[in-house]
Amino acid sequence: MANTSAIFIFVISALLVISAKAFEEVKFGYDGATKPALWASLHPAFKDCSHGSNQSPINIVKGDLTLNKDLPPLTRNYKQANASLINDGNRVMLRWAEDAGELLSDGKSNMLKELYWHLPSEHTINGERFPLEVQLYHESKDGNISMLSILYQYGGPDPFLSQMEEQLKELAEDNCSEDEEAVVPLEAVKTKQLRRNTLKYYTYLGSLTTPPCTENVTWNILGKVREFSKEQEIALKAPLEKGYLQNSRPLQSLNGREVQLYTAATTGDN
Repeated sequence: MANTSAIFIFVISALLVISAKAFEEVKFGYDGATKPALWASLHPAFKDCSHGSNQSPINIVKGDLTLNKDLPPLTRNYKQANASLINDGNRVMLRWAEDAGELLSDGKSNMLKELYWHLPSEHTINGERFPLEVQLYHESKDGNISMLSILYQYGGPDPFLSQMEEQLKELAEDNCSEDEEAVVPLEAVKTKQLRRNTLKYYTYLGSLTTPPCTENVTWNILGKVREFSKEQEIALKAPLEKGYLQNSRPLQSLNGREVQLYTAATTGDN
Protein backbone atom coordinates (compact mmCIF):
# COMPACT_ATOMS: atom_id res chain seq x y z
CA MET A 1 0.00 0.00 0.00
CA ALA A 2 2.85 2.37 0.88
CA ASN A 3 4.48 1.81 -2.51
CA THR A 4 1.14 2.38 -4.27
CA SER A 5 0.62 5.67 -2.41
CA ALA A 6 4.13 6.80 -3.26
CA ILE A 7 3.59 6.02 -6.94
CA PHE A 8 0.24 7.86 -6.89
CA ILE A 9 1.83 10.97 -5.35
CA PHE A 10 4.67 10.85 -7.89
CA VAL A 11 2.24 10.62 -10.80
CA ILE A 12 0.12 13.52 -9.51
CA SER A 13 3.26 15.64 -8.99
CA ALA A 14 4.47 14.85 -12.49
CA LEU A 15 1.10 15.79 -13.97
CA LEU A 16 1.14 19.09 -12.09
CA VAL A 17 4.61 19.89 -13.45
CA ILE A 18 3.51 19.03 -17.00
CA SER A 19 0.36 21.14 -16.59
CA ALA A 20 2.36 24.10 -15.26
CA LYS A 21 4.79 23.84 -18.18
CA ALA A 22 1.92 23.72 -20.68
CA PHE A 23 0.39 26.75 -18.95
CA GLU A 24 3.61 28.74 -19.30
CA GLU A 25 3.88 27.91 -23.01
CA VAL A 26 0.42 29.27 -23.89
CA LYS A 27 0.81 32.46 -25.91
CA PHE A 28 -1.78 35.17 -25.35
CA GLY A 29 -2.03 38.55 -27.00
CA TYR A 30 -3.97 41.77 -27.40
CA ASP A 31 -5.48 41.34 -30.86
CA GLY A 32 -6.47 38.63 -33.34
CA ALA A 33 -6.98 35.02 -32.26
CA THR A 34 -5.32 35.53 -28.85
CA LYS A 35 -7.00 38.84 -27.89
CA PRO A 36 -8.30 39.40 -24.32
CA ALA A 37 -11.89 38.42 -25.17
CA LEU A 38 -10.58 34.96 -26.14
CA TRP A 39 -8.08 34.36 -23.32
CA ALA A 40 -10.37 31.91 -21.50
CA SER A 41 -10.44 29.67 -24.58
CA LEU A 42 -6.65 29.37 -24.75
CA HIS A 43 -6.23 27.15 -21.66
CA PRO A 44 -8.59 25.71 -18.97
CA ALA A 45 -6.57 27.54 -16.29
CA PHE A 46 -7.58 30.85 -17.91
CA LYS A 47 -11.33 30.43 -17.22
CA ASP A 48 -11.46 33.36 -14.78
CA CYS A 49 -10.51 35.70 -17.64
CA SER A 50 -14.11 35.35 -18.91
CA HIS A 51 -16.04 33.92 -15.97
CA GLY A 52 -14.50 35.69 -12.97
CA SER A 53 -16.62 38.29 -11.19
CA ASN A 54 -13.78 40.37 -9.68
CA GLN A 55 -11.60 41.14 -12.67
CA SER A 56 -9.11 43.95 -13.34
CA PRO A 57 -8.49 46.60 -14.58
CA ILE A 58 -11.38 48.94 -13.81
CA ASN A 59 -12.37 52.57 -14.32
CA ILE A 60 -12.08 54.47 -11.03
CA VAL A 61 -14.87 57.02 -10.70
CA LYS A 62 -13.93 59.67 -8.14
CA GLY A 63 -17.57 60.44 -7.38
CA ASP A 64 -18.30 56.81 -6.45
CA LEU A 65 -15.47 56.22 -3.99
CA THR A 66 -15.92 55.19 -0.35
CA LEU A 67 -13.69 57.20 1.99
CA ASN A 68 -12.28 54.75 4.54
CA LYS A 69 -10.62 56.58 7.44
CA ASP A 70 -9.36 53.27 8.84
CA LEU A 71 -7.14 52.52 5.85
CA PRO A 72 -3.42 52.66 6.72
CA PRO A 73 -0.81 54.54 4.66
CA LEU A 74 1.06 52.45 2.10
CA THR A 75 4.41 51.81 3.74
CA ARG A 76 7.01 50.73 1.19
CA ASN A 77 10.23 49.42 2.70
CA TYR A 78 11.90 48.72 -0.64
CA LYS A 79 15.66 48.45 -0.90
CA GLN A 80 18.42 48.33 -3.48
CA ALA A 81 18.78 44.83 -4.96
CA ASN A 82 19.88 42.93 -8.05
CA ALA A 83 17.24 42.17 -10.68
CA SER A 84 16.74 41.12 -14.30
CA LEU A 85 15.19 43.23 -17.04
CA ILE A 86 12.99 40.89 -19.08
CA ASN A 87 10.96 40.85 -22.28
CA ASP A 88 8.55 38.00 -21.54
CA GLY A 89 6.88 38.28 -24.95
CA ASN A 90 3.96 40.52 -24.01
CA ARG A 91 5.56 43.23 -21.84
CA VAL A 92 8.83 44.56 -20.43
CA MET A 93 9.26 43.69 -16.76
CA LEU A 94 11.71 43.53 -13.85
CA ARG A 95 12.18 40.39 -11.77
CA TRP A 96 14.16 40.78 -8.57
CA ALA A 97 16.80 38.12 -7.96
CA GLU A 98 16.98 38.77 -4.21
CA ASP A 99 15.16 40.45 -1.35
CA ALA A 100 14.01 43.86 -2.62
CA GLY A 101 11.95 44.81 0.44
CA GLU A 102 8.28 44.91 1.26
CA LEU A 103 4.93 46.67 1.05
CA LEU A 104 3.07 46.84 4.36
CA SER A 105 -0.68 46.59 3.78
CA ASP A 106 -3.34 45.74 6.38
CA GLY A 107 -0.56 44.92 8.82
CA LYS A 108 0.89 42.26 6.50
CA SER A 109 4.30 42.11 4.90
CA ASN A 110 4.12 41.69 1.12
CA MET A 111 7.48 41.07 -0.54
CA LEU A 112 8.30 42.89 -3.78
CA LYS A 113 8.88 40.32 -6.54
CA GLU A 114 8.30 41.86 -9.97
CA LEU A 115 7.43 45.08 -11.79
CA TYR A 116 5.55 45.44 -15.10
CA TRP A 117 5.24 48.31 -17.60
CA HIS A 118 1.90 48.52 -19.46
CA LEU A 119 1.39 50.96 -22.34
CA PRO A 120 -1.09 52.60 -22.24
CA SER A 121 -2.43 52.35 -18.68
CA GLU A 122 -4.81 49.53 -17.81
CA HIS A 123 -6.68 51.39 -15.05
CA THR A 124 -8.45 54.65 -15.88
CA ILE A 125 -9.52 57.57 -13.67
CA ASN A 126 -12.92 59.08 -14.55
CA GLY A 127 -12.54 57.45 -17.96
CA GLU A 128 -9.09 58.94 -18.62
CA ARG A 129 -6.45 56.51 -19.82
CA PHE A 130 -2.80 57.43 -19.24
CA PRO A 131 0.19 56.69 -21.50
CA LEU A 132 1.82 54.33 -18.98
CA GLU A 133 1.02 52.25 -15.89
CA VAL A 134 3.71 50.68 -13.72
CA GLN A 135 2.54 47.72 -11.65
CA LEU A 136 4.52 46.32 -8.70
CA TYR A 137 3.74 42.69 -7.83
CA HIS A 138 4.03 41.59 -4.18
CA GLU A 139 3.41 38.28 -2.38
CA SER A 140 2.85 37.57 1.30
CA LYS A 141 4.14 34.44 3.04
CA ASP A 142 0.65 32.91 2.87
CA GLY A 143 0.47 33.41 -0.90
CA ASN A 144 -1.73 36.51 -1.10
CA ILE A 145 -1.01 38.92 -3.95
CA SER A 146 -0.91 42.72 -3.61
CA MET A 147 -0.39 45.05 -6.56
CA LEU A 148 0.73 48.67 -6.36
CA SER A 149 0.00 50.77 -9.44
CA ILE A 150 1.52 54.09 -10.55
CA LEU A 151 0.03 56.05 -13.45
CA TYR A 152 2.20 58.24 -15.72
CA GLN A 153 1.61 61.15 -18.07
CA TYR A 154 4.07 62.65 -20.58
CA GLY A 155 6.63 65.06 -19.15
CA GLY A 156 10.16 64.82 -17.80
CA PRO A 157 12.05 61.50 -17.64
CA ASP A 158 11.14 59.02 -14.91
CA PRO A 159 14.27 58.70 -12.70
CA PHE A 160 13.56 55.05 -11.86
CA LEU A 161 13.45 54.10 -15.54
CA SER A 162 16.42 56.32 -16.41
CA GLN A 163 18.82 54.10 -14.45
CA MET A 164 18.29 51.20 -16.91
CA GLU A 165 18.60 53.11 -20.19
CA GLU A 166 21.52 51.04 -21.54
CA GLN A 167 19.98 47.73 -20.46
CA LEU A 168 16.73 48.59 -22.29
CA LYS A 169 18.76 49.10 -25.48
CA GLU A 170 20.44 45.74 -24.91
CA LEU A 171 17.06 44.09 -24.37
CA ALA A 172 15.79 45.51 -27.67
CA GLU A 173 18.82 44.02 -29.47
CA ASP A 174 18.28 40.52 -28.05
CA ASN A 175 16.96 38.37 -30.90
CA CYS A 176 15.63 35.37 -28.95
CA SER A 177 13.02 32.97 -30.32
CA GLU A 178 9.29 33.54 -29.67
CA ASP A 179 9.09 30.98 -26.85
CA GLU A 180 12.07 32.38 -24.93
CA GLU A 181 12.42 35.30 -22.56
CA ALA A 182 15.06 37.91 -23.32
CA VAL A 183 16.92 38.64 -20.08
CA VAL A 184 19.41 41.39 -19.20
CA PRO A 185 20.92 41.43 -15.66
CA LEU A 186 20.72 44.62 -13.59
CA GLU A 187 22.91 45.22 -10.55
CA ALA A 188 21.73 47.16 -7.49
CA VAL A 189 18.47 48.60 -8.82
CA LYS A 190 17.70 51.78 -6.89
CA THR A 191 14.14 51.93 -5.54
CA LYS A 192 14.05 55.37 -3.92
CA GLN A 193 11.55 56.72 -6.50
CA LEU A 194 9.19 53.82 -5.77
CA ARG A 195 9.13 54.66 -2.05
CA ARG A 196 7.88 58.26 -2.28
CA ASN A 197 5.22 59.22 0.27
CA THR A 198 1.60 58.74 -0.74
CA LEU A 199 -1.10 61.19 0.34
CA LYS A 200 -3.86 59.47 -1.61
CA TYR A 201 -4.56 56.04 -3.04
CA TYR A 202 -7.48 53.96 -4.30
CA THR A 203 -7.91 50.31 -3.32
CA TYR A 204 -10.19 47.46 -4.37
CA LEU A 205 -10.27 43.67 -4.74
CA GLY A 206 -9.53 42.51 -8.27
CA SER A 207 -7.39 40.14 -10.33
CA LEU A 208 -4.21 39.83 -12.32
CA THR A 209 -4.59 41.63 -15.66
CA THR A 210 -2.89 38.85 -17.64
CA PRO A 211 -3.76 35.12 -17.80
CA PRO A 212 -4.64 33.23 -15.69
CA CYS A 213 -6.47 36.38 -14.41
CA THR A 214 -6.21 35.09 -10.82
CA GLU A 215 -8.70 36.78 -8.46
CA ASN A 216 -8.51 37.90 -4.81
CA VAL A 217 -5.72 40.33 -5.68
CA THR A 218 -5.55 43.54 -3.64
CA TRP A 219 -5.00 46.59 -5.87
CA ASN A 220 -3.61 49.91 -4.60
CA ILE A 221 -3.50 52.70 -7.21
CA LEU A 222 -1.58 55.85 -6.24
CA GLY A 223 -3.50 59.11 -6.62
CA LYS A 224 -0.47 61.09 -7.80
CA VAL A 225 0.14 60.82 -11.55
CA ARG A 226 3.87 60.86 -12.30
CA GLU A 227 5.82 61.76 -15.43
CA PHE A 228 7.88 59.91 -18.00
CA SER A 229 9.24 61.05 -21.35
CA LYS A 230 8.21 60.08 -24.88
CA GLU A 231 11.79 58.90 -25.41
CA GLN A 232 11.31 56.47 -22.51
CA GLU A 233 8.07 55.27 -24.07
CA ILE A 234 9.96 54.47 -27.30
CA ALA A 235 12.62 52.60 -25.28
CA LEU A 236 9.97 50.49 -23.49
CA LYS A 237 8.28 49.57 -26.77
CA ALA A 238 11.51 48.79 -28.68
CA PRO A 239 11.93 45.20 -27.34
CA LEU A 240 8.28 44.25 -28.08
CA GLU A 241 6.75 42.64 -31.15
CA LYS A 242 4.28 44.72 -33.17
CA GLY A 243 1.19 43.06 -31.67
CA TYR A 244 2.29 43.94 -28.13
CA LEU A 245 3.16 47.63 -28.48
CA GLN A 246 -0.19 48.30 -26.76
CA ASN A 247 -0.42 45.70 -24.02
CA SER A 248 -3.36 46.81 -21.89
CA ARG A 249 -6.32 44.62 -21.05
CA PRO A 250 -9.73 46.27 -21.64
CA LEU A 251 -11.68 47.59 -18.64
CA GLN A 252 -13.69 45.03 -16.67
CA SER A 253 -17.10 45.38 -15.02
CA LEU A 254 -17.08 46.48 -11.38
CA ASN A 255 -19.89 44.01 -10.57
CA GLY A 256 -20.90 45.88 -7.43
CA ARG A 257 -17.40 46.05 -5.94
CA GLU A 258 -16.49 48.94 -3.68
CA VAL A 259 -13.50 51.14 -4.46
CA GLN A 260 -12.13 52.71 -1.28
CA LEU A 261 -10.18 55.93 -0.93
CA TYR A 262 -7.32 56.69 1.43
CA THR A 263 -6.32 60.30 2.04
CA ALA A 264 -3.74 61.57 4.50
CA ALA A 265 -4.56 64.39 6.91
CA THR A 266 -2.55 66.74 4.68
CA THR A 267 -4.51 67.79 1.63
CA GLY A 268 -3.01 66.89 -1.72
CA ASP A 269 -3.15 64.47 -4.61
CA ASN A 270 -0.09 62.24 -4.26
